[in-house]
Amino acid sequence: MLAVQQGFRPVALLNVMNEQGHISRSHGLPLSILQQQADALQLPLVTVASSWQDYETNFIHTLNSMRERYAAQAAVFGDIDLQPHRDWEEKVCAAAGLEAILPLWQLERKLLVYRMLQEGMRSMIVSCNERLGEGFLGLTLDDVVIAALEAAEVDVCGENGEFHTLVTDCPLFRNPVMVPQYRKVQHEKYWFLQWE
Repeated sequence: MLAVQQGFRPVALLNVMNEQGHISRSHGLPLSILQQQADALQLPLVTVASSWQDYETNFIHTLNSMRERYAAQAAVFGDIDLQPHRDWEEKVCAAAGLEAILPLWQLERKLLVYRMLQEGMRSMIVSCNERLGEGFLGLTLDDVVIAALEAAEVDVCGENGEFHTLVTDCPLFRNPVMVPQYRKVQHEKYWFLQWE
């Protein structure tokens, strides 16, 4: 949303999936939900199946093909202040001849999460670490959940990987994402929503 407000025009969405291409890396989202988001934004969705070992190589290759296919000039990332993430994003974009755009960079985290709420963005927690536990899964960010995250001494934006979210609605969407039934499962030290 901020990138659009800053004058950038999105041309496609990119998501890296697991090796089988069934769910997204880190968030565990099925292709059907990602496609709903793309349809709501009226943008094409590009996915690439990848192992963690081949992630960077596959990411650069896909950025190159998107630059050629969609005449993309930049890639937008949502990092706020983790310098190693920014360094990696700038590296892969440079390798693909693109600019890395980070519209959230250095914004104050708590103000940012409240700004997201005020501007009509709705997001649901779809994975979280053991410290937060399964009770946070499926919750939609609001004042109560933000207070609970702070009480748990967790970053309210999940910037350190404490949790990941799914945007279910925002002003750029034509319609909200319809979330299917799910159950809660634990993989190693993380809880995930497993979609049915």
